[in-house]
Amino acid sequence: MLSSDDIAELAGAICATAETLGQTISASAAKLMAEDLAVYPPMDIRRALQSCRRELTGKLTLAAVLQRIDDEDGRPGKDEAWAIAMTTNDEFETVVLTDEIQLALSAAKPVLDGGDKVGARMAFNSAYERLVNQSREDRKAVHWHVSVGFDANRRVEAITKAVQMQRIAQEHGQKYLADMRVVPITEGGRAIAGLLTGEVTRPAPKLREKLSLVKASMLEMRAASAERKDEIRIEAANELADRRALLIQQAQELEAKRATQ
Repeated sequence: MLSSDDIAELAGAICATAETLGQTISASAAKLMAEDLAVYPPMDIRRALQSCRRELTGKLTLAAVLQRIDDEDGRPGKDEAWAIAMTTNDEFETVVLTDEIQLALSAAKPVLDGGDKVGARMAFNSAYERLVNQSREDRKAVHWHVSVGFDANRRVEAITKAVQMQRIAQEHGQKYLADMRVVPITEGGRAIAGLLTGEVTRPAPKLREKLSLVKASMLEMRAASAERKDEIRIEAANELADRRALLIQQAQELEAKRATQ
């Protein structure tokens, strides 16, 4: 909350912003607007007023300022949110999503499972907009969290991008990446790296045995029968189902938590 002095200063900024738009606002009206805006972080208010000065062609209104504050709260629009939600269909993909996206996806899942992607998107959009509006009314900060996929390379890429976009804190991202950080390279590590670089290094006996098993497994996969390939597809589908079940469970926990607040 802003102090009385801060509110008076904000009222002055509102009057000045209106003046740049060719409008005059009375001191009492500006004070009322400032009091309504006082619950928001000062930086968000300043950015919203700046956006109004740059973008508005009509009158300055409280609704215009609030709309710009909402747009800057870090929550994606419904189209981007749907695209993020659909990324969870790939069990190898690491997805960084908000609480509202996860809850809306849970609401749309029955329609999506029925094969109606258009209907699922409509259900998702409706739920997502309702959840976002409720979070904004409750003045809840956006909360991004990570759903980790199986592909380590994609995991690094997704988390690094989320940190760069300031969706998750740097220390939070470092926590997720800690298990994948490269440790001092051993002889065995150099031997594995040699598979990629072409530099030949003789691995230790134990590692040679493991590499032989990996090679044999790769050859087996390459020569797998159609039946085995079907089994692999079924296993992948089961893994995806497990991941989506976990997302739904987390969404239910979030919904229960919201209901008790």
